[in-house]
Order: sequence, then structure tokens, then C-alpha cells
Amino acid sequence: MVPTGAYGTWPSPIDAALAARHDGRPEYVGVVGDEVWWTAPRPTEGGRRALVRRRADGTEESVLPAPWNVRSRVVEYGGQPWAGVARADGGPLVVFSHFPDQRLYAYQPDTDSARPGAEPRPLTPVSTVGGGLRWADPVIHPDRGEVWCVLEEFTGPAPTDVRRVLAAVPLDGSAAEDRGAVRELSDGRHRFVTGPRLSPDGRQAAWIAWDHPRMPWDGTEALVADVADDGTFHGARSVAGGPEESVPQVGWTADGQLVYVSDRSGWWNLYRSGRDGEPVALCPRPEEFGGPLWKIGLSWFQPLENGLVAVIHGKGATALGILDPDSGELVDAAGPWTEWAATLAVHGTRVVGVAASPRSAYEVVELDTCTGRARVIGSAHDDPVDPAYYPEPQIRTFTGPDDREIHAHVYPPHNPDRIAPGEELPPYVVWAHGGPTGHAPLVLDLEIAYFTSRGIGVAEVNYGGSTGYGREYRERLREQWGVVDVEDCAAVAEALAAEGTADPARLAIRGGSAGGWTTAASLVTSEVYACGTIIYPILDLLGWATDETHDFESQYLESLVGPLAEVPARYRERSPLDHVERISAPFLLLQGLDDVICPPAQAERFLARMAGRGVAHAYIAFEGESHGFRRAETMIRALEAELSLYAQTFGIARPDVPLLELRK
Repeated sequence: MVPTGAYGTWPSPIDAALAARHDGRPEYVGVVGDEVWWTAPRPTEGGRRALVRRRADGTEESVLPAPWNVRSRVVEYGGQPWAGVARADGGPLVVFSHFPDQRLYAYQPDTDSARPGAEPRPLTPVSTVGGGLRWADPVIHPDRGEVWCVLEEFTGPAPTDVRRVLAAVPLDGSAAEDRGAVRELSDGRHRFVTGPRLSPDGRQAAWIAWDHPRMPWDGTEALVADVADDGTFHGARSVAGGPEESVPQVGWTADGQLVYVSDRSGWWNLYRSGRDGEPVALCPRPEEFGGPLWKIGLSWFQPLENGLVAVIHGKGATALGILDPDSGELVDAAGPWTEWAATLAVHGTRVVGVAASPRSAYEVVELDTCTGRARVIGSAHDDPVDPAYYPEPQIRTFTGPDDREIHAHVYPPHNPDRIAPGEELPPYVVWAHGGPTGHAPLVLDLEIAYFTSRGIGVAEVNYGGSTGYGREYRERLREQWGVVDVEDCAAVAEALAAEGTADPARLAIRGGSAGGWTTAASLVTSEVYACGTIIYPILDLLGWATDETHDFESQYLESLVGPLAEVPARYRERSPLDHVERISAPFLLLQGLDDVICPPAQAERFLARMAGRGVAHAYIAFEGESHGFRRAETMIRALEAELSLYAQTFGIARPDVPLLELRK
């Protein structure tokens, strides 16, 4: 007989260390020769990103040992950090960005690793100006002896003292000490660019560009330039996109047709450029074939040599399909996966991506388009505990203010070893995702399982403004940040309580980054929650809109809140920093001290104003962590502290986690 235990007290084999070890996912898949390569997280190795290869015999190995960290800082969120090709002798040549110094390096693992002491050789110089020189979205052109990529160059000390251009870096290392040896391909007239994609005949290059105050999901341009024999670009022209049209990816088919994703219809759909430049929809549907371009070089489609196109699509990124662009027929790959990351690579008739499901973490998946068979080939999910402890999600749609739909994933408490007393209702934590132009995917997350297996429910809310549901849903947040997101999260929490799913007296909210903002704003404006966990948040809109964040998002608030010059009072009206007297619920504030996106100065000002107000709270700051925790020890402490906050607030005995000291 299964024992009875109060919600929140259940024992669980999913501890914080286990959740931390399995945090992160493989990213940036590519093909080098006949091998599949990708980057992978290493939480127990200081949070670095490793470069991993899958050899022809199926074995996996890290290409570079610690402390090599394959990760770019372009636009701070980074982007495609590596590229590889097979040399004439068949061995691989890879170029990558190393996180600590942001230089590009070249490495030939099969030959360099055989030489004692041989290490990757730098291709680019170091700059001491501001954030230095950074590189992303590289493509190796062996015939030209160059790497074409995005260069982000700081011109002064401020985070907005920066320019971005397309650049060609010599493979011979001549630019390692000489910035002048880097050849600029674009004229620098656009603030933001993605890496150039060369047409099959080598005569044209395509890329994406946009400027402040737009974000890439607001409006971008697809540009095409002619490429001369000497590799210079001429006659750059806009072929798609505009101020109110978002183009997040461009590419070329094998026969030289330009294809791109655009939301001109209200949904990110796939188009090709017609003979006269007119857009031709390849598979018009009320669903997404693209997503928000948070990182440079994300990919939701890849053309195959036979003319078909591999696409990620759905309400969200729920399926991998093969599209016939002539007929519009789309056939999805079979398999258990419910979410595909924005990274695809093709090799002959095979497609490689990264996918996950509610029962499996992200893994590298290969689809054979000839047989239709999809299989896991790398970073395979391995159940660290009995899957019986995993949560069983429910896809829900709730009704919010003005009868608007709110999408959410609800994870009820679940543990095979315990049942709750018959009359007790469980506590629930509402999770507000980051972005805010993003979404919560329907995948296995051991952080969620950490709570649900202990008897605490979780509700992930894809509030108005989230991606995956079309541009109209995405733009619900326009000038309404701090209103719609707060209302939608509260509506879900109140609905769960009203229907008898959750205990109305034991509701909490948590979120990181933009979700941290929503959490703090909710504690200011709502009495729904008993407590909240605020993780590397935005707390002061006026500070963030002036000089307290990085260039990429420095004018994001123009659309989220409104033009600062026109509605300055709104920035103070909505900032949690300016209304701390309205907060009465206990909270935990977690912050990385190296965070340049949501800097610790905001958290510190917020805490100074909270001091002496009699509200129980705790603050934990982590040295060496930036925006998004990556180190296992950080994640363990953060997760245990969060559980302790809920236990103390909800009256739950949890002697198995360190007691979080709450101060007033």
C-alpha cells in the first residue's frame, strides 16, 4: 500500500545535484565530413560548452578538453560558435569562438592532438577597447582561405559603443595580431547582422539585418549582395522583410533559389523569392516555421540536395518535417519528440537536429529521409532515475481578462511512493518564462520534476507575448509588459485554485530574466501569491532603458513599455523598484555577479529599498555567474534555497535541504 504524505513533504530521488548535472542541452549541430558535431553543456566543468563529435563508428568524444569553452558572446546571448569542414586529406578542420577571450581559433583534432602540446591556434586578435572583438556564425570557405562570419567590435567603453559587420578572417592566422588583416564584407550601415550565406554558384550572398529600436521579431530585412571574384560584396539590396515583417532565417536551395522565413502573413512561414522578387509561400499554414532570433545563426530549415527542405514547425517548434516546395506537401518525422531546438544540419539525404519530449531531455536526432526513420545518435537521454518520478504534463488553455486565451503546461504533483491526504490541495508554483519574447517548451525538465516529485505542482505559463502562437499573440505584450504577463500568470493561478487543482493559500511564482521581472511585478501588483523566487531580474525600467544593459536589448523597452521620450512616467509606474512598499510576500532573489544583461546593481538597489520593511526575504549572489546559471554548484544552491523558501512559506517540513535564512 502506498503511504500517505502531505504535499511538499514527499521524499524524492531527484535531488538538486541530479537536476544540476542534467541541466542544459546540446546545441549547434553540424556535419564535418561524414561526422556529426555539436556543442554540449558541462555543468560540472565550470559550466563550459564542449565541442563533441560522433565518429563513424558511433562513439562520442569531446574534441577539446577543459578549459576550452566553445561559446560566443556576440549580442551577449551568442550564436553559432563553430564551423567545420573536411580537409583535402579527409581530416576535420574546425574554427570556433573561445568564451574567455572571444578569439576565433582553428584546430585540426586528428593531427594537432597527435602532437604533444599542440593547441588550437588563434585566428583573430585581442582588443582592449570595451568588450573587445567578438565573432559568431562562422562559415569556412577553404577555396578562399577564409572564414566568413559576424564581427562585433566595441569602439568605446559603453555597452552601446559597438558596431557589427560581416567579416572575412584569413585561415592562415595573419589576423591573429593584426586587426587590419580582417576583411570587412558589409558596409556597417546596419546595427545587427547575421552571417552571410553563399549561393551554390558563389556569386551571391544573403544575410539578415535590422536596426534599433526594432528587435528581430519586430522587423528585419533579408539582404542579398553580388560577390565578386575577389570576394568583395557589391550592390547589397533588400529582398524581403521590413519594419513590420520579421525574417529570422535565409538560405539557398541546391539550384540557387533564395528561401527564407517571414511572418508577413501573421505566422512565420517559409517563402522563396520568385522570378521578380515576389514572395512565394511554400506551405502557408497558421503555424510557425521559425522563431525569435535570440542568437545569431539559429536555423529552423535546411534545404537538401534533392530539392526538399527540412523544416521545424508547429504551434511552437513541435515537429520536424520534410517539405516538397513545389507541391507544398509536408511529411513529419515519426517519434516521441514534442520540441525541436532551432538548429538543423543536413548531409545528403539525412537531417540532424536536437529534440526533446516530456519523457526525455534534449538529444541529437538523425532523420533518414529515404526511409523515414528517425533515431537518436548523440547526447542520448539516459534516465537518471525511474521515469515513474517524472511529471505528467497537461496542455491547458485558460481564459484571461477580456476573454483572451492563455496557453500553459500544468505539471501536477506526482510521485509513485506517496499519495496525499484526501482533502488536501497541493501548493503550486507558476513559472514565468524569460524573453519575454519566448516560450516554455513541453519537455522533460528535472528542475520541474524536483518540485513535482516532492508534492509541489508547477504551471508554466505561455502568457500573451509568447512565441509559437502567431504574431498577434506575440504582440499582446506591445507596450503592455508588466500588465498582460502579470495578468495572465495570475489568471492561470486563480483558475487552478478555483477548479480545486491548487491550494489558493499556497501559490507561488518564479521566473528568471524577463520572468524575474514578471515575478517581481506580480508581487507588487497582485495578492495571489504567498511568495516568489526572483532570478537575475529586471527591476528598474528606467535604468535598464538608459545605460544598464547590453546593446542588443537596450531599446527593447520601446516596444514592450513604450517610447521613453513619450511615456517616461510609465517606466516608473511599472518598475518594482519604485513600488517596494507594495510587496508583502516573502521572496528569494538570485543574481549572478557577472551579469551584464540584468546587472546586480538593480538587485542591490531593490534590496536597499526593501531593507527594514519587515518583509521576509533572502538574497544570494553568485560570483562567476552571468545571465543564466551554468555551474553545477550554483544550480544546486539555488534550487535548494528555492525549495526552502516554499517550505517555510507553505508550512512544509523539509529537513533534507539547508534552511534558507530569511531576513526582514
